[in-house]
Amino acid sequence: MSNPGEADLTPITSVQQMAEYLAEGCKPSAAFRIGTEHEKFGFRLSDLSSPPYEPNGIRAMLEGIGNDGWDWIEDHGNPIGLKRGYESVSLEPAGQFELSGAPLESLHDTAAELESHYADVRRIAAPLGLGFAALGFHPTQSFAQMPWMPKSRYGIMRRYMPKVGALGLDMMTRTCTVQVNLDFSSEADMAAKLKVSLALQPVATALFANSPFKEGKPSGFLSTRAQVWTDTDTARSGMPGLMFAEDFGFERYVDWVLDVPMYFVMRDGEMIDLAGASFRDFVAGRLDHPGVGQATMGDFADHITTAFTDVRLKRFLEMRGADAGTAAMMVAQSALWVGLLYDEPTLAAALSLVRKHPWEVYQALRPDVARNALGAKFGTGTLRDVAREMVELAAQGLRNRARVNGAGEDETKFLAPLFDIIHGAPTQAEYWLGRFNGAWRGDVTKIFGEAAI
Repeated sequence: MSNPGEADLTPITSVQQMAEYLAEGCKPSAAFRIGTEHEKFGFRLSDLSSPPYEPNGIRAMLEGIGNDGWDWIEDHGNPIGLKRGYESVSLEPAGQFELSGAPLESLHDTAAELESHYADVRRIAAPLGLGFAALGFHPTQSFAQMPWMPKSRYGIMRRYMPKVGALGLDMMTRTCTVQVNLDFSSEADMAAKLKVSLALQPVATALFANSPFKEGKPSGFLSTRAQVWTDTDTARSGMPGLMFAEDFGFERYVDWVLDVPMYFVMRDGEMIDLAGASFRDFVAGRLDHPGVGQATMGDFADHITTAFTDVRLKRFLEMRGADAGTAAMMVAQSALWVGLLYDEPTLAAALSLVRKHPWEVYQALRPDVARNALGAKFGTGTLRDVAREMVELAAQGLRNRARVNGAGEDETKFLAPLFDIIHGAPTQAEYWLGRFNGAWRGDVTKIFGEAAI
């Protein structure tokens, strides 16, 4: 989850005003950029437990990285994030360490950014006796064993989550993801990209499945992270049907997000707990709570970050359906969506692909994908068939983009691990299960050494 943004004190006066805020994200295709966010679990080298905020834990990681030209983000005097230009480092509730990358022109830049960040993390972590591993769900620790970071937003969510789903606290503390943030040129372009990416998000979940363990044993799911999201908070997550409507646009989205229950508002640097309140009532002046006053555009900007749909609309689109994984797989996730969405002929072909089936078919995939990944049934075959078409289309889109590096290689090179999988190689989760049943002899803790960045 991102760090708090800048407050805009402009009063909200209409749905159209909020829709126009989203529409301000529209830009010409020449200005499209790629923003990749990725999380990883920390662990102590001595006993593999999760490091606390302090001492010698996550705060020290922030301080070590932050000494290299970053601005500090604090919450009641505690460092909780870093910002440098468009790039930021933030903390998930249990200290999962996240880089929110800068908007970059090519996937070659994305790969270089990720490796630079990993080098920084390794440099600071080693003297602290820490390691980091990118996995979709924590493989060994129980919820009770996970630490909590001193971030006000997470205190509010911690109190509220158990009221709206059985697994919300697991989502907060025991999951890690990778996402790519992509641009749109118009309302129609946004709607087309959202339909394609939301319908195919379960396929991405299957391709990137990387969380087969829970508390030291196989969980029965190839993506335990995805299974957690099926019972987190249905009012703000999943694949809302309105996003598949032919007339979907910015105003329809605003109308939906107005009914996503609130978490908080910021006033005078303090976060006021409004969990469960109606943002629609807040905008209409019907919220009976002292000290919150009139709803502002800054409140709206904060509120849309509390919608957790599998693809999230802000002033760009966030693809949110994948487990964190190896560096190659994290860049491949960005490559998959860039290839599908950033080339017009490929986007049109992808839209034709997903329209072969009713939207409800894709929505129904979520629980099956969590358990079976590419083995999930789809039509007369399995999801692997769709994944094959999806990856081949992405390669077409990347070839058409023709962004080459100094060696003359285009961006299709970053799809290599996905081509391996669609042609029969195991997913990351299946690979780890093979290690568990073979060389590890049932000892899940071996994953930390082998998955370490």
